[in-house]
Amino acid sequence: MEDITGRCECGKVRFSVNGARDTVTVCHCSQCRRNSGHLWASTHAPFDAVTFETDEGLTWFASSAWAKRGFCSGCGSTLFYRLNDEDGIAIAAGCIDDASALKVSKHIFVGSKGPYYEIADGLPQIETY
Repeated sequence: MEDITGRCECGKVRFSVNGARDTVTVCHCSQCRRNSGHLWASTHAPFDAVTFETDEGLTWFASSAWAKRGFCSGCGSTLFYRLNDEDGIAIAAGCIDDASALKVSKHIFVGSKGPYYEIADGLPQIETY
């Protein structure tokens, strides 16, 4: 995919990415739902493909023994998810400036989805992952 740009709500984190996937994975696990307020939708890229224009607000939270989440300490925007031993990074689809080229490809951890909604788009659903 071509370069994409993104930012948090207040602008204290701004970045560009070269070579992000053009697909979005939607995670329905309880941790992602708590962290994002509903569900986590993200694309993915190699970490070294991310260039930060500014990262003054970027804070990393160790959300488990195996992963961390990046958010803006200024406005609270949830921006990234990264496995500790992985070279890649998940980038929140909602913080991308022009996400028109992205398409949802699958849903993961649907066994943990919230009881208040249904997944009805006909895309693949993976019980765990």
